[in-house]
Amino acid sequence: MTDAREQLVDEILVMDAQSGRVEALELLVSRWQQRLWRYACRLTGDAEAAWDVTQEAWLGIVRGITRLGDPARFRPWAFRIVTNKANDWIRKSARAAQGPADPADGRRQADNETTDELHAILQRLPEKSRTVLTLYYLEEFALADVARILRIPRGTVKSRLHTARAEFKRLWQRRDQAQQSDMPAFQEGDTK
Repeated sequence: MTDAREQLVDEILVMDAQSGRVEALELLVSRWQQRLWRYACRLTGDAEAAWDVTQEAWLGIVRGITRLGDPARFRPWAFRIVTNKANDWIRKSARAAQGPADPADGRRQADNETTDELHAILQRLPEKSRTVLTLYYLEEFALADVARILRIPRGTVKSRLHTARAEFKRLWQRRDQAQQSDMPAFQEGDTK
């Protein structure tokens, strides 16, 4: 979660941007570009596509910032726009019959194998499950904010989280079983 000072700075920047101050909008972009790209990358599984999605989202943000009634809602509002743009990209990609995005393509190498495996499993989940898990766990939004971003009731968020966790757990356990079957069995007489 963002702390109170960061929230206040964002609110002031939003109000300044709403009054037409270009420098405030540039500061918002510099503060949020990387976070929004990272989120888009998690949703699409493709770094290049994430840049395209993020740029499209920024166009929407710039066009709509004057209509944002509550500057304190900038963060969930911006994430909702990225979610919508990412979903558009995912649908377009599926229609183009390019197949599902490979989570390893164009993605920066993670610090360890477990993180790579977590992201790989996340990419295998259906779009709704991947989105709700990413918003709640990786972007650390509260349930109410996830509901606002996705424009669904809070109860639906809870239900999707429950389903997504179960799907994730099933894939994780399958991965564990596969790893165990690949391991050589311990033989008597082995010294190590």
